[in-house]
Amino acid sequence: MAEQIRVVTLNCWGLKYVSKDRHERVSAIASALARSDYDIIALQEIWVEADYNEIRQSVVGRLPFTKLFHSGALGAGLAILTKWPIIATSMTPYSLVGEPTDVFGGDWFVGKGAGSVTIMHPVLGPVQLFVTHFCAKGGESGPEYNRTYRLVNAWEFAKTTRQAAELGRYVIAMGDFNSIPTSLPMNVVMNHAGLVDSWAISHAHIPQPSGMLSPIEGVVNYGVTADSPLNSYRDSEPSGDPIVRKYQGKRLDYILFRHPSPNGSNDHLPQLTCRDSQVVFTDSIPGNSCSYSDHFGVEATLVIDTQAESKQDDMAPLKDTSAMWSRSPSELSLHAITEMMNAFNTSYRMSQDRSRKELTIFATSILALIGLIIGSAWVVIPWLNSVFVLLVIYLSWQATTKLYEGFIFGNWERKALQTVIEDLELHKQILASQAPHDW
Repeated sequence: MAEQIRVVTLNCWGLKYVSKDRHERVSAIASALARSDYDIIALQEIWVEADYNEIRQSVVGRLPFTKLFHSGALGAGLAILTKWPIIATSMTPYSLVGEPTDVFGGDWFVGKGAGSVTIMHPVLGPVQLFVTHFCAKGGESGPEYNRTYRLVNAWEFAKTTRQAAELGRYVIAMGDFNSIPTSLPMNVVMNHAGLVDSWAISHAHIPQPSGMLSPIEGVVNYGVTADSPLNSYRDSEPSGDPIVRKYQGKRLDYILFRHPSPNGSNDHLPQLTCRDSQVVFTDSIPGNSCSYSDHFGVEATLVIDTQAESKQDDMAPLKDTSAMWSRSPSELSLHAITEMMNAFNTSYRMSQDRSRKELTIFATSILALIGLIIGSAWVVIPWLNSVFVLLVIYLSWQATTKLYEGFIFGNWERKALQTVIEDLELHKQILASQAPHDW
């Protein structure tokens, strides 16, 4: 029997005080994982450490090596549990994740990024596992600058996973990428990092939908993990999103993988292939009508082929469709790089305009405060003093917020954008210096 690796990823929707039915759902998730045969589990939105501990304790007999990643004020919400020994860990926060004034979005406070552990596999050797959760802001429609933060996440994630492969490691990347397969962020992740989508490989025979799908078809055939009518937390109102209407939801959660970058000395390494992938955690939790999470999970069975050289002809179809088999690095197209740079440059200008407006509000608030302080000396009606105090409190809050947002965060955002823009410009120059057929 061929060696295999069973992998699952799930966004647990574990926001304290916010997520509905959290205790019941986490207990159900822990029980389901305890009964499973997964070798690697990747979790997102596992914000409460007690929830993580409950899940960890349920599988520790079978998956003794675990890591909860810490980042930001409220944690990264990311965790990996694995069968094999962990020899290294890292947490790479994304440089742009949200705005500090977007309290309800919350991305600024939770420290989104890419968590990573390197395990020692008995056949493959060092394997670097990644778990991530991209920013959701921007949706899928409209110009790309609406999704600037997610594009930054994608570029930084692709660089990190590509570097792992260049170090001679197999890579398995899992998580909630908040992006549909045809989006620019997933184009960046797949093509710059050379990652392969396990679902796309195992469902390559499924044609594009030609008519109205049922919710079950959306899940089984097209990998829908979010916004499905089968999920109890889906809004009951009909969606206006054309992607949701076409597929009965969105595919936002992925299991990706690739081989080490070729270096002349690793031509005969074992090869990973995806035998099967499917959407899981689609049922209601036992004894309840609610779903396990607001997302469904994804599982994949990766098979290790130690006789790939003798089966070269059998692997030809995969080699034609998969960057992981390429003898040269996978690269973004010139069009994709240009599209990213246009989005980042537009966001840079918008950030400048926003900062100017916010600093203008700051200056106006300071002038109004000075006026109130001076004017209060001539107030003869006692009850007006209370009004003056409330106005002073409001203007002080307004001035402080706009100073932070316009100056500190504004510069922070533009420095991060400038870094990515310069990074892309350099990458574009390097590609331009290569032979035209490499494009």
